[in-house]
Amino acid sequence: MSDNPQRYTQLPAWPSAYPVTGARAMLKQELTDFKVTEIPLALPSGEGEHVWLDVVKTGANTQYVAAQIAEFAGVRDLDVGYAGLKDRYGVTRQWFSVWMPKVQEPDFTAFEHDEFQILSQARHVKKLRPGDLLGNQFDILLRDVEGDRALIDANLQAIQKGGVPNYFGAQRFGRDGDNVEQGRAMLAREIRVRNKKRKGIYLSAVRSFIFNEVLAERIHRGIWGATLEGDLLSEQGMPTGPLWGRGRLSSEGDALALESDIAGQHPLLCEGLEHAGLTQERRPLAARPEQFSSSWPQPDQLRLTFSLPAGYYATSLIREILHTEEPQRDTENEPAPVE
Repeated sequence: MSDNPQRYTQLPAWPSAYPVTGARAMLKQELTDFKVTEIPLALPSGEGEHVWLDVVKTGANTQYVAAQIAEFAGVRDLDVGYAGLKDRYGVTRQWFSVWMPKVQEPDFTAFEHDEFQILSQARHVKKLRPGDLLGNQFDILLRDVEGDRALIDANLQAIQKGGVPNYFGAQRFGRDGDNVEQGRAMLAREIRVRNKKRKGIYLSAVRSFIFNEVLAERIHRGIWGATLEGDLLSEQGMPTGPLWGRGRLSSEGDALALESDIAGQHPLLCEGLEHAGLTQERRPLAARPEQFSSSWPQPDQLRLTFSLPAGYYATSLIREILHTEEPQRDTENEPAPVE
């Protein structure tokens, strides 16, 4: 290893695809300003060893709710499953599963809690696991909007037509991007991380950083949403970027040259991911929101509604419209959404 390894103590200012409006707004000023509804892969069949619960939570993170459900059901925490980690600071609706193969399940809808409500329950043959969802529906109210409304509306129209860069959101990288630097130190064997969950968070942050760097370079070249010679396309025909790991890049030609150039700028990160046992994967470079709409309930309020596939970030869409701030909170231990 180099005696002076490259440090990652601050995230780069990754570029936007559309003109910067200079507008600002407050995000999640109230919990009801940020509403998310999970789109499941399937609904419970009515039979099976697992009890599925339709839950609405307000101001609570997913792991906390799962632990409360496990305690109420008298099962181990690992017997409770869920498809994705949802933001604590909002009103979110998602499914949980509870493994109860040989016992009569309780009436979960009678479980009263200040931070969540169980709407319904039904049995199913499978446990919910991370990633077992189609996507999420968002209903977001931005308050205290300041800026040129004409510029904001122009970007809204552009997004509806062309989508947005599929950046990993800031929450993936931890406070001030610290997860990337911790990941670098772990891969360089400067620190030892014994906790498997924490290790996974660091590896995910490093992998996401490399993807964002590739996407940022394509934006600089004006080709983020276009097909480059040698691109590997998704099933929907969209160009993809690398989720780094072991094995050769599957891109070719100009796309391979671009991705290899970015890898050459971050050799320790890429080599470390390869040795960590992760395999090469791909992720679409562009996100195209479905059912996208916008409205102005008040002159200083902008409401956005849309749906995105699993693992895509609403904040990556919002950043193409305006800069947002949130009320000061302690988010150090907040988990990032699952891909």
